[in-house]
Amino acid sequence: MGLPQNCAQGQDLRKQARQLENELDLKLVSFSKLCTSYTSSSPDQRMRDSRSDSLGSSHDNSLVAMTTELDQLLANLTAVNDKMAECTSTPGVSSHNAGLMHTLQRHRDILQDYTHEFHKIKSNFYSLREREDLLGSVHRDIESYKSSSGVNNRRTELFLKEHEHLRNSDSHIDNAISIAMATKENITFQRGMLKSIQTRVTTLANRFPTINSLIQKINLRKRRDSIILGVVIGVCTILLLLYTFQ
Repeated sequence: MGLPQNCAQGQDLRKQARQLENELDLKLVSFSKLCTSYTSSSPDQRMRDSRSDSLGSSHDNSLVAMTTELDQLLANLTAVNDKMAECTSTPGVSSHNAGLMHTLQRHRDILQDYTHEFHKIKSNFYSLREREDLLGSVHRDIESYKSSSGVNNRRTELFLKEHEHLRNSDSHIDNAISIAMATKENITFQRGMLKSIQTRVTTLANRFPTINSLIQKINLRKRRDSIILGVVIGVCTILLLLYTFQ
């Protein structure tokens, strides 16, 4: 293979590389817009799209087709760069090696940038889609639970109210029992004190008979005075009535 033929082949390869790079640039822009249009839509809209076979499948098919096309373009550009590398290593083109190596390196850098950008967009898209699918699944589960338990909501509310009422009643009963127990303890304490005082008075009276006799006389005088006072009040009342009706 001669030098002119190698130069012509190298020019064709560079032309193919530039064409593939232009296609990749346009496809990456379209792919980024397609991913953005999906992630920027609301969860409700995506849920409605997922329920519609035409809309959901069309969007997914577009993503799959564009991903496959970008993979193929990157593979083709890699193959073209490999062929350019073979041309630079062909004997007899040493005078052109510096320029060819520089061109080859530039195409390799462009390929690396496009590959990195493609994987970055795809990775971000699938991460966001996985998160949104998870949130959508939770949202659907909540809606399903609400729709399935809608009939029992009233019954559940009644059960909760009844439970709250019973718990309040238990609290009131516990308070009443606590008050009753405290009252019982207080009465028991007072009863013990009265018994102690009575016992002390009885003991004191037994020890001092004179005091006991004096107390009995005082009690008899009180009863006598009460009887006399009652008789006087009764006589006065009768006289007052007789005077009134005369």
